[in-house]
Amino acid sequence: MQLVAHLVKDSIPNYLSNLPIPDTIGGWFRLGIKDWLALVPPTAVVAGVGYMSYKAFCPKARGGCSRSSGLVNHQILKKSDKVVDSIDIEDISEKAVFCRCWRSKNWPYCDGSHNAHNKDQGDNVGPLIVSNKK
Repeated sequence: MQLVAHLVKDSIPNYLSNLPIPDTIGGWFRLGIKDWLALVPPTAVVAGVGYMSYKAFCPKARGGCSRSSGLVNHQILKKSDKVVDSIDIEDISEKAVFCRCWRSKNWPYCDGSHNAHNKDQGDNVGPLIVSNKK
């Protein structure tokens, strides 16, 4: 515990107080190469903490805030009022695998796109498998 206390009370404040942060805007233009290199690690830490906070506290945390529309279907038959597909059970030889994640490039059949969707979104959607065993 003393290591953490020393780090928080002594090491970090000393490190931060020694950073070459100018007092004026013009001072930024007078910084040398060594000064800019000294500013890289704390800038990376601040950027990393900011990004992780964005991902953690954004309303759609796992997918980011960019998709705020709430749409499920992002690409399939967007000019139609409603996407409806009908497949005759007689047309299925043994089994057919249908997409339920709306990400398939081979709609209405599954192409495995749900795997990437599940990994990105933390979801567990899978295909609908219909078999016609006689």
